[in-house]
Amino acid sequence: PTITGFLHLGGLRTALYNYIFAKKHQGTFILRVEDTDQSRVVPGAAEGIEDMLDWAGIPPDESPARGGPAGPYVQSRRLELYGRAGAALLASGAAYRCFCSPQRLQLLRRDALRRQHTPRYDNRCRHLTPAEVAQKLSQGLDCVIRFRLEKGVEPFQDLVYGWNRHEVAEVEGDPVILKGDGFPTYHLASVVDDHHMGITHVLRGTEWLASTSKHLLLYKALGWEPPQFGHLPLLLNKDGGKLSKRQGDIFLERFARDGFLPEALLDMVTNCGSGFAEKQMGRTLEELISQFDVGRITTHSALLDLEALPEFNRIHLTRHIENQGLRQKLVRELQGLVELVYGDQQVHPDVLEKEYVERVLLLRKGHISLLKNLVSSDYSYLWVRPLVSRQQLQTISAEADEIGKLVLGLMRRPAAALTVEELNKDLRSLQKQTRETKYSSMMQLLRLALSGRQHGPSVAEMMVTLGAEEVCGRMHRALCS
Repeated sequence: PTITGFLHLGGLRTALYNYIFAKKHQGTFILRVEDTDQSRVVPGAAEGIEDMLDWAGIPPDESPARGGPAGPYVQSRRLELYGRAGAALLASGAAYRCFCSPQRLQLLRRDALRRQHTPRYDNRCRHLTPAEVAQKLSQGLDCVIRFRLEKGVEPFQDLVYGWNRHEVAEVEGDPVILKGDGFPTYHLASVVDDHHMGITHVLRGTEWLASTSKHLLLYKALGWEPPQFGHLPLLLNKDGGKLSKRQGDIFLERFARDGFLPEALLDMVTNCGSGFAEKQMGRTLEELISQFDVGRITTHSALLDLEALPEFNRIHLTRHIENQGLRQKLVRELQGLVELVYGDQQVHPDVLEKEYVERVLLLRKGHISLLKNLVSSDYSYLWVRPLVSRQQLQTISAEADEIGKLVLGLMRRPAAALTVEELNKDLRSLQKQTRETKYSSMMQLLRLALSGRQHGPSVAEMMVTLGAEEVCGRMHRALCS
């Protein structure tokens, strides 16, 4: 990636496909940072991208932070390699020095746009004689190095798009490959780096498909064997528009901050695309690796529906809760969220006890899409005792006192079976002991006494979650206030 900003969903998908392809074929996943346009480099962006790949669970095997045998992994530290390649191309006549000023190039561009033509360099300097080049150099004129595009490119087989061929010389001017400051453009840098790093396969965005013939000409001119290329179709909004970066809605930092699981993001960006036999929600990274087939990637754009992300997250959060090891991590995270949101309001230090928090998670498994849902106002009763009066309960049923006594008796039974199923049966039996209170009204009364709310999980689940002692305490306080 370039380091002009944060890692977004499009960059994550490209990295993910490279990662799962490498792992499926027992290969090495390499992160190489493109920083040749120094004017656009954002400080800290390289570290941020690698941090986000680690967070997503697809860490590179070799990278700027990890190092490796093919380093350095930052292009600005590989200038000598590009300089040598540029000199070799100049020596063979495959490249030439261009002395055209920025002003002349701007005039060419304006003229082309005025005539409604695609702007292109007119290759003026490719016709300079060695003597003319020497004279201009002696005068200290600034120059860049351009690659001489030739007609008659050979077709290549793309891993996704099949056989392709782009006659770049007919539609483009000779491209700059080394700028005046000694920095390469992407075309030369990617070719040189792929060769020296021993890259065998490149999966990149489809916007580079038309440039691949140009890159293959560079490989040929340098006498190097090119890697295999696969170009990934665009990742678009569900309406077919480009992903918007303006609101920060597609950057990984935002999803991490909002509490989404990385597995949900990986699942979503592969589910909306292709490369697998069938669409299937809930795939783990291991399943993605085993099921991936680069030949199944289709050429039509992948449409991303961000509104589906909570459902993807619900599925993966449920899996985390069911896994004992992963559940302990969630317990610690939820304890931290409770302390952050409710501060000193907790019912008792017991609400931060591991067993209690774990019980909350297990009972709400499958009902929540984000862990932070459990500290929303809907679930405040789990952490803070509600303030409910006897008068409020009596507006629901004149038998509030009798119902309270029945519930207290139920919860104080030595053999009280605190399971949702058993309590549901017991509550049905209690209602039959009332004179005129309907079952729905009794549930409304108990929900209000236990949570201070009219909506939420079943009363039986509330009781199991809170535990017999806390249920008795809340009922007693409500009836005595």
